[in-house]
Amino acid sequence: MARVIAVVNQKGGVGKSTTAVNLSAYLASFGRRVLLVDTDPQGNASSGVGVQKGSLLFSIYDCIIDEVPISSVIMSTDIDGLDVVPATLKLAGAEVELVSALSRETRLARCLDPVLPDYDFVFIDCPPSLGLLTVNALVASHSLLIPIQCEYYALEGLGQLLDTIALVQRHLNKGLEIEGFLMTMHDPRTNLSQQVIEDVKNHYGSKVFNTIIPRNVTLSEAPSFGLPVIKYDPKSKGAIAYEQLAKEVLDRVEKTIGQGS
Repeated sequence: MARVIAVVNQKGGVGKSTTAVNLSAYLASFGRRVLLVDTDPQGNASSGVGVQKGSLLFSIYDCIIDEVPISSVIMSTDIDGLDVVPATLKLAGAEVELVSALSRETRLARCLDPVLPDYDFVFIDCPPSLGLLTVNALVASHSLLIPIQCEYYALEGLGQLLDTIALVQRHLNKGLEIEGFLMTMHDPRTNLSQQVIEDVKNHYGSKVFNTIIPRNVTLSEAPSFGLPVIKYDPKSKGAIAYEQLAKEVLDRVEKTIGQGS
């Protein structure tokens, strides 16, 4: 059964989609079966694996709102072992439509349930908000990966996210855990980047991943070609960092499974 991990932070521009795409791609390259689920109306994760959004018959919107079977929405990618459930701008209307919907917080979980046995990992790329789409992702997930930018105000708003997580844990998903905090966009030339890392480690200790994602031009360029960095430039610093992160995630998940058995 797949481990479902949501990549979440209500702040935009912290590397959520970059992380969801590249972590998924590297885990697939390690022989794992991976499903990438895009729940951001901007559809950056979809574009990042080469989806031509204009030609789509179905997207995650149709699954969540109209209960189209997810098997009709899943697409393969150029990465062996990596499939995607794409998103389009149509999803922006889902926030409003979900307000009056029955079982509005569990729609995504019910969509995913039939295909969980087919994968080792499911990654959900969340929108930069704490609306109903993000709540759906939290309810559908076993754990959360939270990217934090190595910049001033990095921790601003994190308390609100953690409060939302606590509410979901209390009322909707008691087993939800934090997989880890990931430091992104690190610039080793600045003292500020190092200070932010130390602050986050002081707050969250062992929950902070050892891997730090650098600020890297290659990571910014790869999505414009519809490619994960493993396909675009596997020798770049960004690629090496995400490969290391994938190994760290595997190690953490295997330890968690081992402790539970």
